[in-house]
Amino acid sequence: MSLQIKPAASCAFDQISLGEVMLRLDPGEGRIRTARNFQVWEGGGEYNTSRGLRKCFGLKTAVVTAFVDNEVGHLVEDFIMQGGVDTHFIKWREDDGIGRTIRNGLNFTERGFGIRGAVGNPDRGNTAASQIKPGDIDWDHIFGKLGVRWFHTGGIYAALSASTAEVTVEAVKAANKYGTIVSYDLNYRPSLWKTIGGLKKAQEVNREIAKYVDVMIGNEEDFTASLGFAVAGQETLGHIENDAFKAMIETAVKEFPNFKVAATTLRHVITATKNDWSAILWHAGKFHESKPYPGLEILDRVGGGDSFASGVQFGFLEFNDAQKAVEYGAAHGALASTTPGDTSMATRKEVEKAIAGGGARVVR
Repeated sequence: MSLQIKPAASCAFDQISLGEVMLRLDPGEGRIRTARNFQVWEGGGEYNTSRGLRKCFGLKTAVVTAFVDNEVGHLVEDFIMQGGVDTHFIKWREDDGIGRTIRNGLNFTERGFGIRGAVGNPDRGNTAASQIKPGDIDWDHIFGKLGVRWFHTGGIYAALSASTAEVTVEAVKAANKYGTIVSYDLNYRPSLWKTIGGLKKAQEVNREIAKYVDVMIGNEEDFTASLGFAVAGQETLGHIENDAFKAMIETAVKEFPNFKVAATTLRHVITATKNDWSAILWHAGKFHESKPYPGLEILDRVGGGDSFASGVQFGFLEFNDAQKAVEYGAAHGALASTTPGDTSMATRKEVEKAIAGGGARVVR
């Protein structure tokens, strides 16, 4: 059994994402609190999937987001253009001069090393993307006239404001209306919800969105915190056994029969720079497991889950095959963790080499 995906010839885009794209400031091997220089990149949980699909896998993608019309906004736009992602659906907002009422998001991110974990310190209040509201985006034009095979968004964007939650619901309903596959990465972040209702609000919002999702992505914390599903015998969140997670997924798909796919990475953190990594994907009553990547050496873990999501999307868009989807997802996520920045620097050839068991010998 395969997903009912529109043929590429009938659509302007293979995939479109909805989310905020921030300017990431990276102190490299150092700490934010002692940095004197930062490398800058673009990044956003939802957008990262579109960039991965475009740059690694060569598909036609776009992002729906908003920026303030100033130099920082256009810097992030330039990064997006370098990534090959279509910028036609960016909403530009007037600059108020000092960012009192609207601004662009910043994300200070440490990679972590050894026993020191990665740290994210976002500065994203009152951003242009968080102020998108229902009616701002012509979803009928995007999904109905232009045509999109796959739509992706997630729990980070839905948590930014009351209006982004409403826009997310509006978008997934429109995608359903026009037969576009909808994927959603739960990406639970306690810091985003703590001042707007906490866990209760997170579950209220995510459970409403979940009604319209075909492909649900998330780890054990995401499914328990965002959707309220308990892991049998697991009182605390953290690394769990495959069988326990499978049982939770089976419970989730019974409550949400619209889920055609549920997928997760399985990451056992040994240190910030060494993880055991693999993935599981449920589809049509069957679980598919990726090859394991034990002792995966990590340079920058941020964005690894997003690259997993884009690999899963590619596996379905290109082959409509669940086993290939989980293999492409796991390999792409693993490779993205070996380079700095939120977005993937991998190539399709490298992903396929990893899936086939190729080693890390020098390529000349």
